[in-house]
Formats: sequence, C-alpha cells, structure tokens
Amino acid sequence: MHKTRLALLIFASSALLACGESSTLKVSDGTGPHPRLPEPNKTLIPTVNIADAIGWPANEKPQPARGTQVAAFAEGLDHPRWLYVLPNGDVLVAETNAPPKPDDSKGIKGWVMNKVMGKAGAGVPSANRITLLRDKDGDGVAETRTVFIANLNSPFGMTLVGSDLYVADTDALLRFHYDTGATSISGPGTKVTDLPGGTLNHHWTKNVIASPSGNKLYVTVGSNSNVGENGLDKEEGRAAIWEVDRATGEHRIYASGLRNPNGMGFEPQTGQLWTSVNERDEIGSDLVPDYITSVKDGGFYGWPFSYYGQHVDSRVSPQNPGLVAKAIAPDYAVGPHTASIGFAFASTSGGLSAPFNHGAYVSQHGSWNRKPHSGYKVIFVPFADGRPSGPPVDVLTGFLNDKEEAMGRPVGITEDHKGGVLVADDVGNKVWRVTAAK
Repeated sequence: MHKTRLALLIFASSALLACGESSTLKVSDGTGPHPRLPEPNKTLIPTVNIADAIGWPANEKPQPARGTQVAAFAEGLDHPRWLYVLPNGDVLVAETNAPPKPDDSKGIKGWVMNKVMGKAGAGVPSANRITLLRDKDGDGVAETRTVFIANLNSPFGMTLVGSDLYVADTDALLRFHYDTGATSISGPGTKVTDLPGGTLNHHWTKNVIASPSGNKLYVTVGSNSNVGENGLDKEEGRAAIWEVDRATGEHRIYASGLRNPNGMGFEPQTGQLWTSVNERDEIGSDLVPDYITSVKDGGFYGWPFSYYGQHVDSRVSPQNPGLVAKAIAPDYAVGPHTASIGFAFASTSGGLSAPFNHGAYVSQHGSWNRKPHSGYKVIFVPFADGRPSGPPVDVLTGFLNDKEEAMGRPVGITEDHKGGVLVADDVGNKVWRVTAAK
C-alpha cells in the first residue's frame, strides 16, 4: 500500500475511533415496553467507543446476582459463541467467528470497521467446529472435551429433533445423525436448505430452533447492511426469521423487518415464539434500543424503513410508507446498542429459583458504538401471563474492568437442566455456569 494512502487510512481510523456524540439518556430510559426515543442524532463521524478485549486475569470472574454464584464450566475454548444442551446433559458449544466476507470490507469505512472488530475481540479466524463438553461427575466442571463436528462454515445455532441434529452454518442448514452419548460425528452432514451467505454476508450468524411439535424449524437470518445502504436487492431473504419444513427443506418467510435476530425461544405458558434483535446504528448513542419481542406469523417489524414500530428512518432510499404502516412495535426494549444476542426462557424446573424462574435470560454482548458503554452483562426479564412484567434484573455483571476494557463478552445462554445457567464468553474463551449460592 502506498505510504500516503496508508497514512490517510490511519488518520481516518484514529478520527473515527476518537470522535462522536455521547448519550443524553440512561440505558434504563431505553428499556422496557415503552422506551424513550429521542430525535435521531446523525453525525458526520459515527460514534465508535470500543472496549478493548483483554480476556480475564487469573482468578477473576464476572459478578453474579445476589443469591447466586458463578464458576467456569469450561476454559481455553476458541471464541465460543453458542450453546446447546443435549438430553443426556452433554453441552455443545459452537467455537466460531465470522467467515471471510471481502465485499463487506471495502473502502476506508470497511477497513476501519475491521480494525474496530479486531479491538473488540472479533478479529480471530473461525475454528469452524462444534465441541462437546461433558461433566460426568456432576461437579459443575466439564472434564471431557471432544471435537464433536469439524470442518463447518462459521456454525452458530444447533437443535436436536429425535436423532436428527441440525446445525446452522453461515450459508446452509445441515442435518447430522446423532446417537445418544456420542462424543463425535463424522461426515459432512446433509444439506436441508441453503441460507443467505456469500461474499457480503454482513450479519453472518444463523440460529435454529425446532417447533414444539418438531415438524418445523425456525432460522434467523440477519440483514446485509445497517439500513439497506448496500442496496435492497442484497437483502433478499434477510432480516427475517425463516420457517423451514423439516421433512422437505422447503421454507417461507415467517416474519420480516427484523434487522439482526439471534436468540429464539417459545414462551412456556403461551407457546408463542420470541426472539432477541439487534437494531440499527449511526443515529446516536440513544438510538435504537435493541429488543426482545413475540414474533407473529407474517409480521413485519420495520427494518429498514422504520424502527420501533413506525418511526421512519429517513436514511433509507427508496422509502416505503406502505410497509411502515404495517410495522409492528416490539414488545420490550433492552437498551440501545447493548448487542443483546443470547435469549433463553427459564424453565419451571432445572434452572435457578426465584426471581429467575419466570421470564427470559438475555445476554448482552456489549456496545462498540455508544458513549458510555452499554450491555456487557446478562439480564433477566421477568414474565407474567406470557408477557414481560417488570424491569430487568442483572444476573451477571463485571465484564468490563475499571479501565473500561472487556475481560469478557457474554453471547449464548441456556439452562443446563441441572440447576445451572450456562453462558458462552467469546472474549474470555470460557463457558460460565451460574448456580444458586451455597
């Protein structure tokens, strides 16, 4: 690279990282069923405020909620992102990161964002595997670790139906045969359906869960941009939850206008599908709140034309007032730029006791574009009668140190059916286990 150009890129990167506006509201103002939504604050230079990823010092760990304790279930993993517990208690963890996507890294902005993601801990190559963790003696620490499935392509979501294990790679939904107690699976698996991928593939994670009957699979597919700036033709099949027929692989768009859905779950009382969604950037530290919401069949949730219902985003071209008029407001905001990714409903047995037994866990990976930082913790949203019923409660905090460096970042979350809650930490390279204090 020419020295003059390199100098300009370094200058642009430094300016981008150093500048930007600051929040005028508290995170709590952007939380709950009726969050405050100030006017957009679109600045010349987008806000970038990175918590440098440093990992956990020896003997350090997150701070658990009162009445609970936390310990490492597994350590020394390679960017663990997502978790799934098999019926026999074995824990699957997707060790994964973004695939190569050269068309998402063009120009000065793309170069800078690669540097941003590297500082935030997301710049490591993908291990492209699922690892099995087994705690055979029941002491809360996995003493067995095996490569369960290798040679995947940025895997993320996993779900088991009978003897069929489904894995959502970044570009395909795959099916593997699983025998109870197996510690590894060989072979490439069978493709159920292609998923949107390619050389752009802006939001690369794909999650999958099965319907209660097991006949249908639901797959999250994030957008290919922030607000459609790469062209709406690049968003075909994206910003949506797919419904996939398990027998045929045929799919349809179950719900759309969801910028970057990740976690999913069926609310235990009503059976309603819910998801966690990361909203858009670059209109200020206070916009737009990420959210959790029930998902209606055929529902449209605004992206990219509007946010939080029918608040029009003027940056999008062309506009679509007809779709905006149909946009559904989410059920519950979880704070602006918290990167709320993991989502799991508490069960009435096998998890933590009150106040964590009726509601949903939400893991907040943490902001990189808000001043001050938001997220970097695990929260619990209480539910009553199938709906959120109060302010969130902190479950795990302390992922940032006094210097605002990230010792860890929580991602996937699930109950282990043995009285614990497991949290994947992709900066700390651990899986944490939260249990009742002794």
